[in-house]
Amino acid sequence: MDDISQLAAQLGAGLLKLKAQVTTAESCTGGGIAEAITRIAGSSGWFEAGYVTYSNKQKTAQLQVPSELFGQVGAVSREVVEAMVRGAQAHSAARFAVAVSGVAGPDGGSPDKPVGTVWLAWGAGEQLYSQRRLFAGDRQAVRRQTVEAALQGLIRLLGGENPAQG
Repeated sequence: MDDISQLAAQLGAGLLKLKAQVTTAESCTGGGIAEAITRIAGSSGWFEAGYVTYSNKQKTAQLQVPSELFGQVGAVSREVVEAMVRGAQAHSAARFAVAVSGVAGPDGGSPDKPVGTVWLAWGAGEQLYSQRRLFAGDRQAVRRQTVEAALQGLIRLLGGENPAQG
């Protein structure tokens, strides 16, 4: 079993123990977090829904991210991923959520948001945490590291820890 599958299995075991559900809201990973979770047998017992909102239009339509945020802070921002978490929780009624938005590359970077910049947010009920990360490597490597960080954060969250510290 690869690292991502092991993390997903660990997450599933923790969610099952808590009798809780998780939801995902993804942009740069294109559904990779949801895929990792659902590759684990029995995931229907803890995975509620996944939202792949690649465009800003869909972030607003599916997750109620305020459209004015994109002009103010950009899609790759704390404000947007936190709004994505809240939207995913509201639509799925899942207790736990993770959201990601980033610049996977090879293009699209800027001086303040270079390729590899990813914002992650996690929610547990009313609690909300977020973190900016800068991952190295090509598009595939950035996406893989984002999936790993998202799952690791969820596991820490289930344990009562701050998922952004790790």
